[in-house]
Amino acid sequence: MKKNLVLLLCMLVFVTQGLAQNIVLISKDDVALKVTENNNSIKISEQEFLEAKADFDQTKAVFLPNITASHTGIITTNPLMAFGSKLNQGILTQSDFNPDLLNNPDQVQNFATVIEVQQPLLNLDGIYQRKAARASMEAMSLKSQRTAEYLTFEVEKAYMQLQLAYKGVVVLEKALEAANANLKLAQNRFKQGYLQRADVLNVEVRVTDLKNQLQTAQSNVENASNYLSFLMDDEDDVIYQPSDSLLVSSLVVKEAQLSKNRSDIKAMELATSAYEAANKADKMAFLPRLNAFGSYEMFDDNLFQASANGYVVGAQLSWDLFKGSQLIGKAQKSKASLEKSKLEYNQYVSQSKLEINKTQRLIKDAANRLKLSELALEQSQESLRIRTNRFKEGLEKISDLLSAETQFAQKQLEYYQTIYEFNYAQAYLTFLTASN
Repeated sequence: MKKNLVLLLCMLVFVTQGLAQNIVLISKDDVALKVTENNNSIKISEQEFLEAKADFDQTKAVFLPNITASHTGIITTNPLMAFGSKLNQGILTQSDFNPDLLNNPDQVQNFATVIEVQQPLLNLDGIYQRKAARASMEAMSLKSQRTAEYLTFEVEKAYMQLQLAYKGVVVLEKALEAANANLKLAQNRFKQGYLQRADVLNVEVRVTDLKNQLQTAQSNVENASNYLSFLMDDEDDVIYQPSDSLLVSSLVVKEAQLSKNRSDIKAMELATSAYEAANKADKMAFLPRLNAFGSYEMFDDNLFQASANGYVVGAQLSWDLFKGSQLIGKAQKSKASLEKSKLEYNQYVSQSKLEINKTQRLIKDAANRLKLSELALEQSQESLRIRTNRFKEGLEKISDLLSAETQFAQKQLEYYQTIYEFNYAQAYLTFLTASN
C-alpha cells in the first residue's frame, strides 16, 4: 500500500512538472507582434491584394503593344498557295505564268517568319476598365489594412479573456482554500459534538462545487491560450500566462463619432467607384476603337532562312454595332451593380453609426456597473469577515457562513467580469472609430 502511494505521488510530481514546463509567460505586445508576422488572415488579405494588383497590371494592355512572333512551314500543291508562296519568296519566273503550271503546280514548300505588333491608340472602354481595376486594387489594400486593425482588436480581446480566465482561477483557488479550512474546522466541531453531520456535509458539498468550478476555470485558461495560439499561428501545445493583470484601462468615457475615412468604409467607397468605372466602360463599348498594327515577314523555301521579306503597316477603326443585345445587357447589369453598391455603402455606414452609439451606451452602463460591483465586493468581503469570526466563536450557523463565502466569490467574479466588459467595450469603440 505504501509503495503504491509513493508511486502515485511520484507520478503526480512528474505530471505537475510537465504542466509547469508548458506554461509560457507572454505580454500583449508579444502577441500583437507574432500575430502581425504569422496570422493567416493577414497573409490571406495580402494575397488578395496581390491578386487585385495583378488584375490592375493586366489593364496596361490598353496602352502597351502586343508583340508576337511565329515561324510557319507548309508544303502545298494548292494553286493559289503555291503561286503566293513563290511570290512571297521572290522566285517567280516567266514560266510560272504558264496556265498548266498555274492550275497544276508542282509541290512547293514555304517557311515564313512573321513578327506582328498591335498597338492600341484609342480604347475608351479599356481606359475605364483600368480605372475600375485601380479602384478595386486600392479597395483591397484598405481591406487588408482593416483586417490588420481587426486583428489588433482581436488580440486585445483574446488577451483580456486570458487575464479574466486567470482571475477566475485565482478567485476559486482562494475560495477552495477557505472552504477546506472551514471543512477542517467543521469536522473538528462535529467530533466535539457542536455540529450536526448535515452541517459537515453542507461544507463538503461546497468544497466539491468549488473543485468543479475551478476545473472549469482552468479549462477556460486552456481555451484562451489555444485561441491565442490560433491567432499567432503557433502549433505548440502550451498554456500562456499574461505578464500583467486585468485592470481597468480608463474610467474616462469619451464621445466618439464615425469617421468616413475608416479603412473599411473607404474601401466600400472605392468599390462603388470601381462599379461606376465598370459601368462607364460598358457604355464606352458602343464607341469605336482605334488600333495600329504592323508586321514584318520573312520567307524562304528552307527552314529558318529569309531570302525575301516585306512589311505591312496600318490602322484600324472598328466598333461593335450590335452583338445580339449582349452589350446592352452587360451595361444594364453593371448599372444595377453600381446602384446596389451605393445602397450597400449607405446601409453599412448607418449600421456602423448604430454600432458606435450602442457601444458608447455599453461603456456607460459598464462604468456604472463597475462602481456598483466594486461596492458590492467590499460589502460581501466585510460580511464574510464578520460571519467567519462569529463562526469561529460558535455564534454563526455554518449555512450562513457558506452563503457568505459563495456570495463573496460570486462578487469577485462579477467584478472582474465587469472590468473585462468595460475594457472590451472601450477597445471595440476604438476599433469602430479608427481613422485611415
